[in-house]
Amino acid sequence: MELLQGRWILLLLCLVCVVECNTFRFASYYASSMVLQQKPSQAVIWGYGEVGATVTVSLFKGPEIISKKIVDLNGETGVWKILLDPMEHGGPYWILAQQYFQEDVTKLELHDLLFGDVWLCGGQSNMEMTVSQIFNATEELAKAVDYPNIRILTAALEMSESELDDLRKIDLQWSVPTAENLGNGNFSYFSAVCWLFGRNLSRKLKYPIGLVESSWGGTPVEAWSSNRALKKCGLSESKRKYCYRYNFSRKVSGPCTYSVLWNAMIHPLLNMTIKGAIWYQGEHNTDMNTDLYNCTFPSLIEDWRLSFYEGSNGQTDRHFPFGFVQLSTYMKFDKKDKYPDIRWHQTADYGYVPNPKMINTFMAVAMDLGDETSPYGSVHPRDKQTVAYRLYLGARAVAYGSKNISFQGPFPAKFEVFDKESYINITYNQKLLITHLSDTIFEVLCGESVYEYEPELNSWLAATVMSVDSNVVTVYYKGCSQISGLRYAWEDWPCEYKKCPIYSIQRHLPAPLFVKYFPKQKKVRLHN
Repeated sequence: MELLQGRWILLLLCLVCVVECNTFRFASYYASSMVLQQKPSQAVIWGYGEVGATVTVSLFKGPEIISKKIVDLNGETGVWKILLDPMEHGGPYWILAQQYFQEDVTKLELHDLLFGDVWLCGGQSNMEMTVSQIFNATEELAKAVDYPNIRILTAALEMSESELDDLRKIDLQWSVPTAENLGNGNFSYFSAVCWLFGRNLSRKLKYPIGLVESSWGGTPVEAWSSNRALKKCGLSESKRKYCYRYNFSRKVSGPCTYSVLWNAMIHPLLNMTIKGAIWYQGEHNTDMNTDLYNCTFPSLIEDWRLSFYEGSNGQTDRHFPFGFVQLSTYMKFDKKDKYPDIRWHQTADYGYVPNPKMINTFMAVAMDLGDETSPYGSVHPRDKQTVAYRLYLGARAVAYGSKNISFQGPFPAKFEVFDKESYINITYNQKLLITHLSDTIFEVLCGESVYEYEPELNSWLAATVMSVDSNVVTVYYKGCSQISGLRYAWEDWPCEYKKCPIYSIQRHLPAPLFVKYFPKQKKVRLHN
């Protein structure tokens, strides 16, 4: 009996060895039904094999071979990597990968492959929210079957103290969208913003779209940034601050240690060729390194771009398009400046994008989408359709070069201050649609000085809109002989749902907040 048991144990160990010792495989996120990046870029295919082996990767359409690539696994890593030839959008294709090692030949196959555009979707819980959590969820889920040329992938929630080469786990392997995988619970998979953005692109472009979600609720920008990116903003592990966690839901509270999500959920994807990325994050940074967000966010974008460019052997564009959602609302009666501060810093303090510090970027303004009765907390507004549509307009203009498309709300181009008459003319860069004017939406900074380090000492007074003429808004103020600044919508919750005062005539896009300081100011530094 003992001999028989020993033989069974030996057999089991051999079977385990066959599974684990056969190292020829694709990287974790290569699977049937995926989308690969189309021309002019070359899609990267990579995986693992035996050191000293030869690997061939052949691309087929039906029985016809389209191309064949060969690579030798020299060195010590056992990692192989090839670039497919540039391919037009379409499909389906299939791939045969073969490893020749000593006398053995091992084969791997991927089927139902499409070529199109691949977009990466990242951020925190507002990116995590699934289609089942948004307005008109039942109707939206029923539409999934109409888009078989969109394919979706979700990375699992993982963190690491060091940079990983591959994903440890995948929550949703490459799949055709269904009501089940788009509406899988709360804050799990698949992202509603990501899906709706991709669906809008698919409708317009008429070719395959691949969507890769890598997001985790309740996380700061620092967790998604490499050490290299953080150092550019004066941050290092030794300077890490206490990580505040939102208390509205433990389910959406994630890690906030520097770089741990970059290490585990972004770095493993760098070999993938992508078209661009969209991002919905910033809520957590209203209580963590808020004043540095005008550096950390642009630094993340630049570092991701460089890293994907290098990881894909130059196939991902060095300055690939990057879209983001400017924060919506949270506390309706909170008079703190945390949310407007982050909104402003999301643009590197320009108020608009693209700008000199954030080239090739686009932004969806969301401060008019407040949802006080959201069952997931007011920080999680349910109108993700409007968010995705505004991102889509930006992508069409910035990523796809569509001309004469309105994708930004109005922004001031000129200010004329008349101190003696107590009014200011604000000239916007496009014609205005004025709705629901408020007596407090514009504010002036009274006095000659600006307190940079103790902003609560600044005296902001409400200014009243006197008149509107095409693209010029005139505001009147009183009780102030001289002003040094002007701002718009500088509140956590500046207006009700889709009722901000100023929109564009075309596409009804909201004007973003702004703050303007005038040259005659004297900046007072209260602290070193």
